[in-house]
Amino acid sequence: MARFAKGQSGNPGGRPKGIQDKRVVLRELLEPHAKVLVKKAVDLALEGDTTALRLCLERLIPPKKAKDDPVRIDGLSGTLTEQATKVIQSMAEGDITPAETAAVIQAIAGHARITEIDELERRIVKLEHRNVT
Repeated sequence: MARFAKGQSGNPGGRPKGIQDKRVVLRELLEPHAKVLVKKAVDLALEGDTTALRLCLERLIPPKKAKDDPVRIDGLSGTLTEQATKVIQSMAEGDITPAETAAVIQAIAGHARITEIDELERRIVKLEHRNVT
């Protein structure tokens, strides 16, 4: 797979002017029928069609979006392994939920990947510099 040079777009000209998003085109096709389609969905819902009922209710009362509270874990330091162990220990002690544990472990893993990439980049630059001089 070919990669682009750093800072160079795969499409430097951008999206051509006048090109419409497919969703916009489909909405425009449905728009003249909106009232009839909504009435049909409501009628189906009232007749017991559970899919239509769910669709109508989700439009009236959208699903609540999750809002995470900050997670506080005292003493979260040391190696990445020690940090992960502390997070799991906090869950075992009931201080944080399993979902919070998964989110924090995922953040630690992401941090580890970023750190690893940074370190590899530093080592490559050092090797290239050594080979040039």
